[in-house]
Amino acid sequence: MSLRQTLAASAALALGLAAAPGLATELFDACAAAAASPYEAGYAEAGVDSAKMDTAAAIDDCTAALAEDPDSVPLKAWLGRAYDVGGDSALAVTYLEPAATAGNALAQTSFGDILIVGQGVTQDMTRGAELLQLAADAGFAPAQDSLGLSYDYGEGVGQDHLEASRWYRRAAEQGLPRAMANLGSMYAEGLGVDQDLVAAAAWYQRGADRGDSRAQYNLGSFYESGALGEPDYGRAAELYQAAADQNYGLAQNALGFLKQHGYGTAPDPEGAAALYQQAADQGIAQAQGNLALLYEDGLGVTQDYAMARQLYRQASQSGNTDAAANLGLLYLNGAGGERNLEKALSFTQQAADQGNPVGLNNLGHLYENGLAVTMDTTRALELYRQSAALGYQTGADNHQRLEAALQAPTETPSVKTYPRSKIDN
Repeated sequence: MSLRQTLAASAALALGLAAAPGLATELFDACAAAAASPYEAGYAEAGVDSAKMDTAAAIDDCTAALAEDPDSVPLKAWLGRAYDVGGDSALAVTYLEPAATAGNALAQTSFGDILIVGQGVTQDMTRGAELLQLAADAGFAPAQDSLGLSYDYGEGVGQDHLEASRWYRRAAEQGLPRAMANLGSMYAEGLGVDQDLVAAAAWYQRGADRGDSRAQYNLGSFYESGALGEPDYGRAAELYQAAADQNYGLAQNALGFLKQHGYGTAPDPEGAAALYQQAADQGIAQAQGNLALLYEDGLGVTQDYAMARQLYRQASQSGNTDAAANLGLLYLNGAGGERNLEKALSFTQQAADQGNPVGLNNLGHLYENGLAVTMDTTRALELYRQSAALGYQTGADNHQRLEAALQAPTETPSVKTYPRSKIDN
């Protein structure tokens, strides 16, 4: 699962600041301006989104402020947030844990998320969920969203989609875009609420309007698939672009597909390859497989079978069955290198075992022809049947062909006899 580090703050924190006017120094204000969350009471306008935070500057400003006032709970929370956003969770915890113990909702949320993910600390989902509960009960929207995630995936609490949807809704109603996206997904999948694609789209739209990349991507998927009517590839491309501009890998891959095929935009194989590469660099298996196909065909990139094999392998290791099937074919055909039937069987079997229709068909081909396996037409026929049942036309054609061949009557040669006269002569 992706990191839970979210923007955080609480009304309790604001009350604490009001009760300690001595903290309102220039250094304190500089730290707040660099690291406070826009969801913190009193910092809706001045707070900074984590994606836009200058973590180096925030760490410098908050370190200086904390040196001036070493006991300040909010300064510890902000400095911890800066380290967390900067990727140093272990150091972040040294500031977040005491602030969380002191009741700071920002620290409780960030520390709770770190414990659940187990990044830089020993994973403790139960304690993490307990901290999120404290901050969520105090009305802190980011904590409510994270607690919703805990119930959604059963992390530190029993899985409960209804409870998850309730916490997502509370956070969404406070204006948290990521919670809007999460609630939209609950409606899209019918988890904890009745499935309602119209409601899902409405929540996705609200999140997308506030710049949430996942909401933009999910709403784009609705437009691409025609979930609410006729497909609108142009609108899908716009939404994918907005999310891709935020380096959201799934959107980069989806936009690449539209550009590759000219859906809703002019065909642009080079642009598609660039987008696939960006997503592939983030470990998106589908993008790795898509980029491999471009390298295999020399579309938008210089044809390079070695690169295609490398990318197919990466994607298959992440569970992409199409990539495994395609890699098996490369080894079967020897495209760009050695023909290796053992590797062809290995990757084709991998795809087939996971129910990939192309993999099932190709494995049937190996059994029908005795390639790297003992010839077994009965097994081949069954594999073709399974492929056909999943809607793969080539599998259906092969099943029909082989079935007809196996059922064709065969003539038993008889002993040839001649007329007596022939023998006598």
